[in-house]
Amino acid sequence: MEPKEQVLKAMKSKAVPMSAGEIEAATGLDKKLVEKAMKILKQEEAIYSPVRCKWQAK
Repeated sequence: MEPKEQVLKAMKSKAVPMSAGEIEAATGLDKKLVEKAMKILKQEEAIYSPVRCKWQAK
């Protein structure tokens, strides 16, 4: 599974906004991989930020 898919799956499993650190802990991925995946997901508009520094799947 690609890091992007793992990040999105972790976000969908929790119904609350998550920070990059929380996603890193949930997936076990390196923080840089999490940030790259989040950047791609932001461009695809698959995630949004309801509060500062936290992200949630649409």
